Amino acid sequence: MFRNVLFTTRKNFQIVSVRYKQKKFQKVDKKLQAAAESLASRGFLRPNKPWNPPEEIDKTILKICADNGLKEDSEFHSLDVKYTVLKACFDETGHGIPNSMLHTIETVDDLMEFYETPVDTLTPFDSLKKMDLPKNLHVQEDYVRFHPDKDPLFNGKTVFPKSSTIVSGLKTRKKFEGYTAKTSWP
Repeated sequence: MFRNVLFTTRKNFQIVSVRYKQKKFQKVDKKLQAAAESLASRGFLRPNKPWNPPEEIDKTILKICADNGLKEDSEFHSLDVKYTVLKACFDETGHGIPNSMLHTIETVDDLMEFYETPVDTLTPFDSLKKMDLPKNLHVQEDYVRFHPDKDPLFNGKTVFPKSSTIVSGLKTRKKFEGYTAKTSWP
């Protein structure tokens, strides 16, 4: 009898631990889904080229697929055929499929959906410039960043004499020059 009690508690513990793991994986899946949605919504600052699909893009893709023996509703039956079709689509349109999207394209319909989707590479700041904003909201497009060597207004004298201007972003380094302030103490 004592042995049966141990066995049932061990079995119950295993069931409880399996249920706990399932709940834990559900939480992880939700976190991953939230992270993926966040990345998708932030889609700016990625090295994508802008793409506006031509009006006849569906006919072009269907023609390329027909040349390779595929119909509109067929799947890519081998990787060689998939590579040939994707390479022909790139050569024809000049718009390639990123590596992160290759696994999602399994049929000709998926390929057509990809090529019919426009790619917008504007940052949210650039899109704010083009929007009609309320009268009380102003966006300063070309702001001035202080650099003592290039300052015509104050002859290089700063309000913060011992603080540096550090430009940390890779893209902003091309646009703005940083400045390291001279310190009097080591």
